[in-house]
Amino acid sequence: MATLKKLSLSILICLTLACNANSSTSFDELFQSSWASDHLIHEGDLLKLKLDNFSGAGFASKRKYMYGKTTAQIKLVEGDSAGTVTAFYMSSDGASHHEFDFEFLGNTTGEPYLVQTNIYIDGIGNREQRMDLWFDPTADFHSYSILYHPRQVVFAVDETPIRVYRERNGVAFPRDQAMGVYSSIWNADDWATQGGRVKTDWSHAPFVTTYREVEIEGCECATSEDLKRCNGSTAGNNWWDQPMMAELSVHQSHQLIWVRANHLVYDYCADPGRFPVLPPECERGRV
Repeated sequence: MATLKKLSLSILICLTLACNANSSTSFDELFQSSWASDHLIHEGDLLKLKLDNFSGAGFASKRKYMYGKTTAQIKLVEGDSAGTVTAFYMSSDGASHHEFDFEFLGNTTGEPYLVQTNIYIDGIGNREQRMDLWFDPTADFHSYSILYHPRQVVFAVDETPIRVYRERNGVAFPRDQAMGVYSSIWNADDWATQGGRVKTDWSHAPFVTTYREVEIEGCECATSEDLKRCNGSTAGNNWWDQPMMAELSVHQSHQLIWVRANHLVYDYCADPGRFPVLPPECERGRV
């Protein structure tokens, strides 16, 4: 990728030894354990996060980025994963933070994983959507990505868009906050599986989520000057800032329609019990 040569603007973080040595950086150089480092395990080319009845685990990027794309190749917890949540997300800091979440909600053996996405803007979330998947995410690695463009945020699974949040007049859109990349596994049996009715069965611990690759291509942002640069006229030199990235292609739009028609199981925009008055982004089209 041409952008990888512009190291001041973009960077590829790769966990697998199969990556080109000239365009990849070791995990420890760019990520760090965010908690329970003894539950973060390097095993050959793979990274594993472990949850047991003592602790979960997580990791975080050492740097923050303004616009770009992050992708993780993940194999989720096998077998009975009820009560567990694996998260992969971008987030800024503070009470008024922005955040883009993938949360993978475990289930009992034989029941499908649910993927919950959520978007926080200025510290306000409550924008949940839930979907099942068209494959078994515990059988092999699949890619989960977040594209953050100045005009839209796109969640994708194996490069198929499953959710788009667009900039529109009168709709809050996340801006001007550099964001880190994070992933974690933890116990959330008070809500994660069937509304908390199914609890974590600790006899099946440890619960392990495995990562084969994590990539970040974004405008690195450590200072206020960096923030101006990432939002400035030169930002358009990056592939993720190009005008064609400001909206889905026709093919991607058809993919999104198919996913929503066949796999969407919950949409906050269609929940009048929670939102008697629709949030403004819902009034202007589903997000």
